[in-house]
Amino acid sequence: MHIGFIGLGQMGAGMASRLRQAGYELTVYNRSAERMQPLLALGAKAAASVAELCSTADVVFTMLANDAALSEVTLEPAGIVAHLPSGAIHVSCSTVSVALSAQLALAHGERQQGFVAAPVFGRPDAAAAGKLFIVAAGQPELISKIQPLLDVMGQRTFHVSETPDKANLVKLSGNFLIATVIESLGEAMALIEKGGVDRHQYLELLTSTLFNVPLYKNYGGMIADRQFEPAGFAANLGQKDMRLVLAAAEALNVPLPFASILRDRFLELMAHGGEHLDWSAVGSLAAKDAALIP
Repeated sequence: MHIGFIGLGQMGAGMASRLRQAGYELTVYNRSAERMQPLLALGAKAAASVAELCSTADVVFTMLANDAALSEVTLEPAGIVAHLPSGAIHVSCSTVSVALSAQLALAHGERQQGFVAAPVFGRPDAAAAGKLFIVAAGQPELISKIQPLLDVMGQRTFHVSETPDKANLVKLSGNFLIATVIESLGEAMALIEKGGVDRHQYLELLTSTLFNVPLYKNYGGMIADRQFEPAGFAANLGQKDMRLVLAAAEALNVPLPFASILRDRFLELMAHGGEHLDWSAVGSLAAKDAALIP
């Protein structure tokens, strides 16, 4: 099986490395060529273009930042849809809109190409370790074909639907939940700190009792330490996801009042120059509002 991988950012690089380390024949492409070098050192091949990568691929993975990047790579004349062989499979691991995922499923179907949406939960360290949780949606026979590849990159795959865009809906809903945890942790820590309680001691209490889960430990630690660089998931991507979950909710007539607040909190963070910070930095806004930090 010949695999192509497009998009070698922090997440994509770890995922592609796992595939190569497992012995799969791998060709990679990234607009910034220097990002391909670590994969080439592992024995992957470099493609000069998306079209070249697709021409011999059985499966092509994409891990890109947003709708615009994925749409360009897939739907433009030089993109995946135009050059992927009939019967080959495009696996989109990007966190993108429900609408774009549905559009890609139609476009690939018209060319007799397979399409699976498989966004992931996990940060770059989990990607490098093959510990992602993968949300997959698509035809069962397609998912069965790529399951060995998913098993290399993730610790568990959840097949949620035969309709690809449902995986994107689940992923966006999950990121919405994570963002609510970040915001609520920040608010609670600001409250107790203003009242004279040590925030690290408070976090130890929380994560040793009611909230003894990695999500609270990891993000709570970042908020307590006020350490938001380097970004594992940048704040501008968090804002993008809140916008996308609100768009999905509007299409389904589902009010999400907290998502609207979170969108504005991310915009506030970005307005003050925080777009490059980890998205957990939104949890620091409550401390600023309480005059605990500048």
